[in-house]
Amino acid sequence: MQLFPKTHFDFLGLRWKFFAVSGLLLGGSVVSLMVRGIKYGIDFTGGTEIQMSFDKAINTSDLRKALTASGLTNPAIQRYVGSNTFMVRVQNSDQNSSSDALDTQLKNLQAALPGNTFHVDSKSYVGPAVGKHLFQQALWAIALSLSGIIIYLGFRFANPVWGLAGIIALFHDVLATYGFFSLMGFHVDLLIVSAILTIGGYSIHDTIVIFDRIREKLRIMRKESLRQVMDESMNETLSRTIITSSTVLIVVSILYFFGGKVIHHFALAMVFGTIVGTYSSIAVAAPLVYEWTLRHERGRPDEKPVVASKNSGSSKYERKSKKPVKNA
Repeated sequence: MQLFPKTHFDFLGLRWKFFAVSGLLLGGSVVSLMVRGIKYGIDFTGGTEIQMSFDKAINTSDLRKALTASGLTNPAIQRYVGSNTFMVRVQNSDQNSSSDALDTQLKNLQAALPGNTFHVDSKSYVGPAVGKHLFQQALWAIALSLSGIIIYLGFRFANPVWGLAGIIALFHDVLATYGFFSLMGFHVDLLIVSAILTIGGYSIHDTIVIFDRIREKLRIMRKESLRQVMDESMNETLSRTIITSSTVLIVVSILYFFGGKVIHHFALAMVFGTIVGTYSSIAVAAPLVYEWTLRHERGRPDEKPVVASKNSGSSKYERKSKKPVKNA
C-alpha cells in the first residue's frame, strides 16, 4: 500500500550518523544499567497485593500518604473506575514481610483515615521463592523467544549476515528499552517482559519485510549498484512502515493516556519500543548488511550486483572491466 508519495531518501548515505545515534543510545543504556540498575516489581521480588473498598470517596494522593504513614512504603495504587475500590501493591520489606505485620499496618491505615472505613476484599502474597521462580521463567521466555527468532532467520536467509544484522537490531531495541526503564526508575514486572517480547517480534518483522524487498530487487535490478538497490527498497517500504507504526502508536498511546495505572508502564514501553524498533529496521539492520558487504565481499557503490539466488539473501559483485573483450 503506497499511501504517501514515493520518497528518495539516501538512507545508506546517513548510515554513520545512524550508527552514532545508536551508539549513544546503547551507551547510555549500558551506563544507566550499570549505575542505576533495574528495579524489579513484586512479581520478581515478592510482595503483597491488597484490594480494599472505602465507604466514602478518597483520592489517590491522600490514600498514598496514609499508606506511607502506616508503614506500607512505596505503594503502587490502582483505582477501579467508577468506584471507591483500590488495588494496592507493596514490595516485601523488613516491615511487611509477615501476615501479622500487614494486619498491624492495615490497622494503622484505618487510624490514619478516621471517618472513612475500608474493607479488605482480598489479600495475596508473593513470597521471595515464588518471585525467584517467576524471574527464572521470564528469563527462559526471553531466551527461548530470541532463540526461535534466530532459528527462523537462519532458515529464512541462507546468508547468515542478514540474520545476524536482524538479531543485532533486535538486541538494539531490547537493550534500549531496558535502559529507558532503568533511567526513568520504573519497575520491571511480568507485564513489562511481555511488552519487551512484543517489541522484539515487531522489530524483527519490520526488518524482515525490508530485507525481503531488498532481495526481490536484487533479482530485478541487475545493472544498479547495491547501494541504489537497498535505498530504493527501503524507500518503497517506507510507506508501509509509517502506516504500521502509526497504527500501533495510536493504539498504545490510547492505552497510555486512558488505560489506567495498571498498564501505564506497559503502554509506555510499547510506545518507546515501537519508535526504536521502526528506527532500527531502517537505520541499523540494512546499513549493517551494506557495510559488511562492502568490506568483506569486495563490493563498491559503483559496481554491478549479480542477481541473488532464490534461496539466498546474499549477492555477488563484478567489476566493470575497462579492457575490451576479444572475440573468440
